[in-house]
Amino acid sequence: MNKQELLLRIEQKRRELIQIAMRNGLNSAAAIEYSQELDVLLNEYNRMFENRLQLNQ
Repeated sequence: MNKQELLLRIEQKRRELIQIAMRNGLNSAAAIEYSQELDVLLNEYNRMFENRLQLNQ
């Protein structure tokens, strides 16, 4: 997955999380699940970004 695809997935998951949280509340099981999925995507993006920074040094 390239950077642009990952950013699109992050944005989509963020939108889904907001919708679920508005419907079910921030502490609902669904909102927590979506939040964790978003965390995974953000961590993946951070790893990708850190790796590129290290390669450029």
